[in-house]
Amino acid sequence: MVDFTGIKTPFYLYDLDLLRETVSRASKEAGKYGYFIHYAIKANYDPVISGAIRDHGLGVDCVSGNEVRKSLEFGFSERVIVFAGVGKTDEEIKLALDKDIFCLNCESVEELKVIEELAGRSGRTARVALRVNPAVEAETHRHISTGMDENKFGISLPHLQTALDLCSGSEHLEFTGLHFHIGSQITSLEPYRRLCRRVNRIWEQYDISKRGGYILNLGGGFGIDYNDPGRNSIPDFKPFFRLFSENLQLPEGIDVRFELGRSLVGQCGKIVTSVLYVKEGIDKKFVITDAGMTELMRPSLYQAVHKIINISSSGNPETYDVAGPVCESTDIFARDAVLPATSRGDLLQILSCGAYAESMTLNFNLRDKPGKLYIAGGDLMPAGDLPGEDYHKKAMHSR
Repeated sequence: MVDFTGIKTPFYLYDLDLLRETVSRASKEAGKYGYFIHYAIKANYDPVISGAIRDHGLGVDCVSGNEVRKSLEFGFSERVIVFAGVGKTDEEIKLALDKDIFCLNCESVEELKVIEELAGRSGRTARVALRVNPAVEAETHRHISTGMDENKFGISLPHLQTALDLCSGSEHLEFTGLHFHIGSQITSLEPYRRLCRRVNRIWEQYDISKRGGYILNLGGGFGIDYNDPGRNSIPDFKPFFRLFSENLQLPEGIDVRFELGRSLVGQCGKIVTSVLYVKEGIDKKFVITDAGMTELMRPSLYQAVHKIINISSSGNPETYDVAGPVCESTDIFARDAVLPATSRGDLLQILSCGAYAESMTLNFNLRDKPGKLYIAGGDLMPAGDLPGEDYHKKAMHSR
């Protein structure tokens, strides 16, 4: 057990050995079929984590101009950066064009027209993929389902022909292919099987290859086990990638890509938090922690469940609501959580916080930013002040 005595809480704790093993397995399984993975950096843009992923040869999927800048700072080549997002500003599009990133994943006909105009003004040709809504139900939470017809994301099928014709008729747009993303935290393979069938029909119906399309980006969304992360610390990538190999029916030479985020980094992170008070209610007890929704927004945002353990107590089990200190009634991590008898000063770990925890931090209530530590080879390493690649190398070589 790592000794956290004297370390100010709350803080993020990242297991770099688990991260490397997870990325290695994903890369190995994707590589069997010649598939390429872009890391969805919105999941976690920590420089050490991003650097480890870069060193495994992955690309990066961005959804803002600052994510593009940060990816370049972390040493990702512009040739492996793709840029999606429904609301790209003119400045962000110009940045993508100036940096000559691999591809802009376009999400509407209206956006496509703006990209064409800005590319024309700069005398450039913009490489674009069209993000299509395939009307496939992702079987996930409604707030993270993105592939149905009426959605702010992507181009609905009735508008796809217009977008394709616009690409064909423009000297400033280079059509590279299609992009799909049906949702996040998908734990069944069946939605992906339906996606493959839909992609096969769309590719053939719209003559994508004849139009010059050679990229098929199938997004990500592959989920992790939030209920039993100890037993399932690494997602089973083998059947995931095999499913696409068995169900896609495309012409030879199509470059198939994925955008994985949560499945790569979700289990490598935890939040370590101290118990401030154990409050006696009328019919229940409340554990009040020094971490809150400012450090982990997912439970407040869409009722996400994270496993919580008490690493200080071996007492008899009791039932608590675990809540943070933020001045919002939604600042609840868990209701009716069963923990060993818990007291002021105990340390809790909130598991599966490698994705969408640190990257979604808030400064609400002007709370202090949490710290972060890394574990590699059994050693505990503090965060440094060096950015990007140097920071990553320092951490990797301090084992």
